[in-house]
Amino acid sequence: MNQIEILYPHSSIAIVSALFLVMVLVNELGFWLGRFVQEHTNSELKALTGSIQASMLGLLALLLGFTFSMAMQRYDSRSMALIEEANAIDSTMLRVQLLPEQWRGPARELLHEYIDLRIAAGKTDITQTAERTLENRKISELQHALWSLAVQATAEDPRAVTTGAFTTSLNNVIDTQGKRNALLRMHVPESVLLLLFVVFVASGGMMGYSSGLTGKRIVMPIVLVSLLITLIVFLIIDLDRPRRGLIQVNQDAMLDLRASEESILGSERKQLPE
Repeated sequence: MNQIEILYPHSSIAIVSALFLVMVLVNELGFWLGRFVQEHTNSELKALTGSIQASMLGLLALLLGFTFSMAMQRYDSRSMALIEEANAIDSTMLRVQLLPEQWRGPARELLHEYIDLRIAAGKTDITQTAERTLENRKISELQHALWSLAVQATAEDPRAVTTGAFTTSLNNVIDTQGKRNALLRMHVPESVLLLLFVVFVASGGMMGYSSGLTGKRIVMPIVLVSLLITLIVFLIIDLDRPRRGLIQVNQDAMLDLRASEESILGSERKQLPE
C-alpha cells in the first residue's frame, strides 16, 4: 500500500512560510498568556519555566540535526546514484566496440537516445505523474530494444570477452536506473517532519510565555531565532525533494557523457563514405 504524503505535494516555500507565521502567532499567544499569569507566578516558577524553555530548545536542536542528517544522506545517495548510472552507461558505450560490426551502429544510437531520455527524466518534477509515466515507458522500451539487440549479437558471437562483456555492462545500466528510481522515492518520514514542526511551534510558544512572565518583550532575538530555524527547516525540506525546489541533484555527469558521445558520433559520421 502506498504511503499517503501530506506535505510533499505542497511547495517548500509555502510550508516554511506557514510554519513561521504559526510560530509568530503562537509566540504572541504565549506572551499574553504569560502576562495573564504573571501576577500569580513567583520567582521559582519563572526559573523553572526558563529551564523548560532551554530543554525544549535543546530538543529542537537535536531534531534539527537528526532530520538534516537524514535529508543530506538521501541527497548524497541520489547524487552518487546518478554518477554510478552515468559511469555504467559510459562503460556500455565503450563496450559497443566489442559487438559484431553490424550491431555497433544501432547499439550506439539506442544508447545515445537513452542518455537523452535519462537527462530529460532527471529534470522532470517528480509530482508530474503523467510526464514521468510517459518517460518511464519510453525508457523501458529502449531497455528492451537494447536487450534484444544484445541477445541477437550474442547469438552471432557468444564469446564472453566480446558480446558477453557488453551484455554484462548493459545489465548494470538497467540495475543502476532501477536503483536511482528507488532512491527518488525515499524521503524523510513525514512523521519526523511533523514532530519537528510541533516542537518548533511549541518552542516559540514557550519563548513567548517566558517573555510574558517577565513582562518584557524580546522581539528581535525571538524573530531572529525563529527565522534562522525556519531557514534550516526549508533547507531540510528542499534537500529531501528531488527534481523540485531550489536544491537539485547535479546532472553534470550525464551532460558531460552526452557531450562526449555526441562528439564521438559526429566523428564517426564524418568518416562514413558519402
